[in-house]
Amino acid sequence: RRMGDQLRTLDRKDFVLSTKAGRVLDPTPGVDTKSLRHGFVSPMPFEPRYDYSYDGIMRSFEESLQRLGLASIDILLAHDIGRMTHGDDNNRHFEDLVKSGYRALDELRSSGAIKAIGLGVNEWEVCDEVMNYGQFDAFLLAGRYTLLDQVALNNFLPKCEKHGASIILGGVYNSGILAIGTKTDAKLTYNYEPAPAEIIEKVRRIEAVCDAHDVPLAAAALQFPMAHPIVSSVIPGVDSADRFNQALALYEQDIPVQLWSDLKGEKLLEIDAPVPE
Repeated sequence: RRMGDQLRTLDRKDFVLSTKAGRVLDPTPGVDTKSLRHGFVSPMPFEPRYDYSYDGIMRSFEESLQRLGLASIDILLAHDIGRMTHGDDNNRHFEDLVKSGYRALDELRSSGAIKAIGLGVNEWEVCDEVMNYGQFDAFLLAGRYTLLDQVALNNFLPKCEKHGASIILGGVYNSGILAIGTKTDAKLTYNYEPAPAEIIEKVRRIEAVCDAHDVPLAAAALQFPMAHPIVSSVIPGVDSADRFNQALALYEQDIPVQLWSDLKGEKLLEIDAPVPE
């Protein structure tokens, strides 16, 4: 609702809008809107329910248009499918998506109601699997191709390139530790949990290379994944104008090519990983 109020003041040609499907909001009379629910405090008396079926995707899309107050969305991503979110219940949800929900996504794309479809998830494995069932344009992947994690480099990312799916990367700071580094009294988090000792030690070593080149760790973390040819964009978390300006400065930070060579020489970066020139 807040986003739509602002976007309606702009020319529709001047922005690209993505949103997610896979959850519907059920009215819930009497719910405590002042307490933490599902990780958020919301004044809206609704409870989210996962629904990846044809009807669920269509309902989610149509309600998004109404909440935004806009007539079109560019990119629609099926959100949070995968075992990381659903555990053993994922088999049921995945079957709903590939046997029913995908048809809704494909119809919306074919009709021109949206321009691209994909998934918005925290695990590359489900993206790898879903490509066997349909044609996807993009995957919003959080935390799975970063300075600390390049497991997807040799198999998954080449498969995306062959399939024709680009990558939108979220979580490039792995939920915090690559943003603030180790020289702090703040709690260090990795993948939304307290950072384990081996991750903290690896970040210390990466940080030392960055310090030697007078480059902020966060700048290296933000710019590194952009060098891969199928990464179309990177999403840093911003919660204020100051954070936005900080992210922009990190994006524009000059980084010498030797920094990447040193990281590879110290075996802190996969030798075949593309790096900024």
